[in-house]
Amino acid sequence: MGVQKHCSPETSGGAKSLYKSSVYSTPGPLAVRTKSRPHKLMGGHTEEAVEMKEIDMRSFSFSHHHNFPYKVGVPPKQKFWTEFSAAVKETFFPDDPLRSFKDQSRSRQFVLGMQAVFPVFEWGRRYNFDKFKGDLIAGLTIASLCIPQDIGYSKLANLSPQYGLYSSFVPPLVYAFMGSSRDIAIGPVAVVSLLLGTLLQNEIDPETNAVEYRRLAFTATFFAGITQATLGILRFGFLIDFLSHAAVVGFMAGAAITIALQQLKGFLGIQKFTKNTDVVSVMHSVFSSAHHGWNWQTIVIGATFLAFLLFAKYIGKKNKKLFWVPAIAPLVSVVLSTFFVYITHAEKKGVAIVKHIEKGINPPSAKEIYFTGKYLLKGVRIGIVAGIIALTEAVAIGRTFAAMKDYQIDGNKEMVALGAMNIAGSMTSCYVATGSFSRSAVNYMAGCQTAVSNIVMSVVVFLTLQFITPLFEYTPNAILSSIIISAVIGLIDYDAAILIWKIDKFDFIACMGAFLGVVFASVEIGLLIAVTISFTKLLLQVTRPRTALLGKIPRTNVYRNIQQYPEASKVPGVLIIRIDSAIYFSNSNYVKERILRWLTDEEERVKATGLLSIQFLIVEMSPVTDIDTSGIHALEELHRSLEKRDVQLVLANPGPVVIDKLHASKFTTLIGDDKIFLTVADAIQTCSPKFAEELLDGLLAKELMLMMAGKF
Repeated sequence: MGVQKHCSPETSGGAKSLYKSSVYSTPGPLAVRTKSRPHKLMGGHTEEAVEMKEIDMRSFSFSHHHNFPYKVGVPPKQKFWTEFSAAVKETFFPDDPLRSFKDQSRSRQFVLGMQAVFPVFEWGRRYNFDKFKGDLIAGLTIASLCIPQDIGYSKLANLSPQYGLYSSFVPPLVYAFMGSSRDIAIGPVAVVSLLLGTLLQNEIDPETNAVEYRRLAFTATFFAGITQATLGILRFGFLIDFLSHAAVVGFMAGAAITIALQQLKGFLGIQKFTKNTDVVSVMHSVFSSAHHGWNWQTIVIGATFLAFLLFAKYIGKKNKKLFWVPAIAPLVSVVLSTFFVYITHAEKKGVAIVKHIEKGINPPSAKEIYFTGKYLLKGVRIGIVAGIIALTEAVAIGRTFAAMKDYQIDGNKEMVALGAMNIAGSMTSCYVATGSFSRSAVNYMAGCQTAVSNIVMSVVVFLTLQFITPLFEYTPNAILSSIIISAVIGLIDYDAAILIWKIDKFDFIACMGAFLGVVFASVEIGLLIAVTISFTKLLLQVTRPRTALLGKIPRTNVYRNIQQYPEASKVPGVLIIRIDSAIYFSNSNYVKERILRWLTDEEERVKATGLLSIQFLIVEMSPVTDIDTSGIHALEELHRSLEKRDVQLVLANPGPVVIDKLHASKFTTLIGDDKIFLTVADAIQTCSPKFAEELLDGLLAKELMLMMAGKF
């Protein structure tokens, strides 16, 4: 097969003659003419049907093999401000949040604005008693779960028990008015509590300087809220997506194990325990105190109720209708263990108890926040880290349950709501609150209808703070440790880790890196590893984009990756390469070198086999969404390199942004407008006409054989 050197439309004139010789010259019943009445042909089809088929085939022939391939369109030139404003809108306002405000009166716009900031004004109009019944049951159920969890989580943050309860009173109320999720349950969570406690105690010792430690906690909470609200207002919510799902899975699993190991202090009744969180330090502290530091009465209490809690979770998992069993199990455990310790005076046998919990609602704490001094920047740093982690967890939970109930939540509005509730919380003696997965799952299964379930939970917590807290005085620390251990087990997602391994090995490395960093170093090191690996993967994908060698799928006019379709055949004298990424300064040199390497490998192959040498290099640019000046410069260098090898550069299907920049840079003039085609098939037809004729011949022969066999 010969290949004509010049890539021009005049070289492909054989398409029509080929069609005529293979159709119009065919003797017998296929040489049909238009008649006034239909005649039966082979297979029971009429002359008119066959004639219509011939028209379809002529249309196919003309659309795919006509003399003049369709030219790639250049979009009309836009004004700079129009183009810039469109880019900004697509980046920060892809959901067009102001759409509903168009063509509305000022009063209506004010109402819509209030509904946007406070969604309660929108769904509250449709609220009824039936929905309240569902919210009441759900709110009471999650309250029974949150009260014992809050007391335990506050210990993770190295704060007194009442601060955990405070954080389930004010923040849920604020979120109920500003949040858009119907299912998320707000309050302290294990991972954020541990992270906050770890970062805070690195700055201030909570035992020797409890007041300053508490003030720094409120400061960090305030700036966590500022961070969350700022990301939402400035529409920067997409930044949290830079922490990959795989890294989050590993980080959560590592944090779960770290939290569980930390609970061994209360579970075993150890008095002196390490402040480090890595597994080596914790296990050394545990075993070094085995002979004299463990308390067997504490172990019996902890082990008994841990078995009870795990059994309750098992029942709830086996029968979804019994979801309330694991939900109320922690509160039942607290009541029973407290009663047991009270009547047996086990605290005199070395069983550690909660002791005093302050009675009353949240005291104001705005004056305790550090706005100046040496702890200000430390509070800002800790707040940003804790705020982003809390934000990532809450948005992920909200999206999960929204998808299950088929409604939409606005990620940026959620960030504003979470930020506002933490700002308010920091001024009312709360520490960082966010969405809890375990409580949200119970909330969902209990039949919640709106965010009113959070209000019900807050009311129950309010009543607890006002009247019931003295009853928790004899609650053993071991039961709180058991509740936390049973809660964090669910954070270890084995199935997700296995799926990550099957899908993407690099993602699995990110997952395990974050996991091992948390377990063997610290929470902040694990978080740093997670972020670093996520960015590393992103940089690798940007700087080392995939390229593919294309071939023609048999009996079609389609060109695809020959690795995915081994039956695809290469076109003699032509090398077809697809670039699967935008071409930027970060990858332009790699793209050029990779294309030249493909060409070198192919030239060596055809030389060894005695095939026709490469004369055309077609670059399939459909996946190339954008190109910058470095990318265009790389294409110019590629063109010069190909000229030295006597190979012509051809482009196929550049997108509107790409073709506009190629024209602006005069690159199209450099290679010639006749070297840019709408499809690879058009490029092959023009640059390698004999191959295109054989392709058309094969397609028409197949159509004719089907017609003669009566399969139309």
